[in-house]
Amino acid sequence: MTKEELTARLHDIEWDDFEVKAAKSDLPKNIWETVSAFANTSGGWIVLGVKQSGKTFEIQGVDNIEKLEQDFLGTIRSGKFNCTLSATSVRHEIDGRKLLAFYISEVEMKPVYFGNPVNTFIRMGSGDQRATEGEIRAMFRNQSFGKKTEETIADTSIEMLNHDSLKSYRFALGQTQNLIELRDTDNDEFCEKVNITHKGLLTYAGLLMFGKAPYVLRYVPTFCIDYIEIPGPTIQQAEVRYTYRIPEQENIWEAIQIILRRFRTLVDAPIYIKDDGFATTDDSQYNVLREALANMVMHCDHFDSLRSCIRVYTDHIEFMNGGAFPLPVENIIGKIYSKLRNPTIAKLFRYVGLAENAGYGMTKLSSWESLTGTRPTIESDRTIATVSFPLKSAMQRKTDDAKNDAKNDAKNDAKNLTVRQSRILNLIKDNPTISLDQIAKETGVSAPTIDREMAKLTHYIIRVGPKKGGHWEILRDF
Repeated sequence: MTKEELTARLHDIEWDDFEVKAAKSDLPKNIWETVSAFANTSGGWIVLGVKQSGKTFEIQGVDNIEKLEQDFLGTIRSGKFNCTLSATSVRHEIDGRKLLAFYISEVEMKPVYFGNPVNTFIRMGSGDQRATEGEIRAMFRNQSFGKKTEETIADTSIEMLNHDSLKSYRFALGQTQNLIELRDTDNDEFCEKVNITHKGLLTYAGLLMFGKAPYVLRYVPTFCIDYIEIPGPTIQQAEVRYTYRIPEQENIWEAIQIILRRFRTLVDAPIYIKDDGFATTDDSQYNVLREALANMVMHCDHFDSLRSCIRVYTDHIEFMNGGAFPLPVENIIGKIYSKLRNPTIAKLFRYVGLAENAGYGMTKLSSWESLTGTRPTIESDRTIATVSFPLKSAMQRKTDDAKNDAKNDAKNDAKNLTVRQSRILNLIKDNPTISLDQIAKETGVSAPTIDREMAKLTHYIIRVGPKKGGHWEILRDF
């Protein structure tokens, strides 16, 4: 960091890789929290000799720059932290005052802590926060990123696979031009060639993809791919918790077959007549959801107790995954990038055409905007990744149809309204802010009578807001 860059930073507090501390002759006690936070996040600068008060920075300088530098670098190398850290020191002088800056690099093997794992910190905005227990566990699991599902499982064999699942997969593979040389091999050879087994032992990837349920749950008790259809824009607004939930499936392959069939009902698939007179279906929207499903399973931390889940609401579909993206989202979208948590599972998906080639998946997801005119949102923190697509789905169309049916029913039921009820509804239609007392006065009946009538009209009207200051809304034609 140059002096000019440092000066510029002091006038801009919108950073998350820069921390100032007012140190004169001794290192601040909380400096090690910042070291941990930068090492666990994306690296950053610690600048000694600057006091911050709100948005104001005062350059105070340090008294003994050599001692502070030696104390800091010596502590970094002393074994205070659980791993070896890299730190670069830079000295500056501004207005005759000496400043000392250290750059802490991000490390690959997280978490970085001092003393014990409780002293694990992460960078949030422009401050340090103690990592939660869940975040610390996620860091430990991420040490095996791309490795855990590639390991073999002792005392296992191909007999622990669901052979119907494997047969179904091989049939799907036969519809492609991939791995043609393996089409006539027996299951033992095939499984060895694609890393479902290794030297006769099942890999975790092979077990998760095609295993029998008792063995999957024995070795990966956290396994679950959940899919729920919720009849509302949010869980809170849904009249019932869900209208469909996928039954527990034996393995990944069986689960995705059901989910893909549900996807077919959620998106538009226009039919076009080609120049040769034959019709073709545009599956572009379906293919994006298929890619999102594949990405979720390929990047899922199947050993996390946090369940991966697809939630289908009336206006959007949400893919929620335990396990964060390997890089910030903005560094992945629009770029050819591939770093897989579960490499063998990813290859098995690609062999049968259920996923894009490595590095192109996020670009595929981004194409949703050009297909539908609505932009997907992709978010990721240290424990959860979420991808959400605005959706004009079959479920929403059914909801719209139900509303139309309700309107038609209301027209048919209008003849069943009494004269007084019709009078009440017309009064409300003409004056949505009318009070119950005013309605009673206009209709010439008592307030209790109006209360009883209103209870019979709940399918037609709803009260929004308090008695004073609120208003009525008409729900149905009458």
